[in-house]
Amino acid sequence: MILVEGLSKTYKVARRASGLRHAVKALFSREYTVIEALRDVSFTIRPGEIVGYIGPNGAGKSTTIKIMCGILMPDRGTCRILGYVPWKERVPYVRHIGVVFGQRSQLWWDVPVMDSFELLRDIYAIPPKTFRDNVELLTEALELRDLLHTPVRQLSLGQRMRCEIAASLLHDPAILFLDEPTIGLDALSKLAVRQFIKTINKEKGTTVILTTHDMNDIETLAGRILLIGGGSLLYDGTLAELRGRFDGAKRIVAEYRPNPHPPRVHGAALLEWAPERAVLSVDPRQTSVTEVLDQLSRQVELLDVAIEAMPVEEIIVRLYKAYQL
Repeated sequence: MILVEGLSKTYKVARRASGLRHAVKALFSREYTVIEALRDVSFTIRPGEIVGYIGPNGAGKSTTIKIMCGILMPDRGTCRILGYVPWKERVPYVRHIGVVFGQRSQLWWDVPVMDSFELLRDIYAIPPKTFRDNVELLTEALELRDLLHTPVRQLSLGQRMRCEIAASLLHDPAILFLDEPTIGLDALSKLAVRQFIKTINKEKGTTVILTTHDMNDIETLAGRILLIGGGSLLYDGTLAELRGRFDGAKRIVAEYRPNPHPPRVHGAALLEWAPERAVLSVDPRQTSVTEVLDQLSRQVELLDVAIEAMPVEEIIVRLYKAYQL
């Protein structure tokens, strides 16, 4: 369904120092820095997959998504999605995709949400019955009933994001691009959106490409992870495979009677510390959990201990460090 081969993209960015003298100089002679946003990026995505596309800020995620949506043209390489080259066949192509950018809106600011939906119905030439059925489904699933007749400018960020997701799905796209879909949502809304994304993926076979910094989104939704950094694709695999790379590392959360000194434990890294609580990361190649607890018990009076698998956020941070991102 999605084939990306050798994508490369560079930007030329003007640079100048602050101050009036440098501003005047820049009117006649500008200095530029070339930024390599993408460097020979290649991957394939099968129909019906949910893929998490992750990386630090400036890694090249948005550039890749914009190329895949047909907004940008690469300097080199090719991309074929559903048989289309996005930037060459954009008009017929966009009828098959839905896009949600966290910082950009496809809804009209001063009109009620339903008016925007009806305008999108006309733009995409959605059949009346399909439109009615989809509005009903999306309204129920995303809890939009009380928002449909409210102007977009009066919605909170979380309410607007739910409406944006609904708007992107009105025309039954085969592929859904989501950029930070749960930004600004409260805990209950996040759960509802995640469940909804899983539902449309399962019931309609919608392929989902998800970019986010919320690792709970990735852990809940993505069956596969693509990690990009410095413009290059660094990792392509499942979260389970990624966990395996860190040899089952554990976290120990220890609560104890107040102690003014942080514990020193051989073979474990101290992640967090307070006079009554410490969080440690244990590398089983260096020491066992039992040994760590034994060392802790000799330094503090333990009240409670929890042993957890390493959180996905910490795994991703370690991966970033491994690639010096």
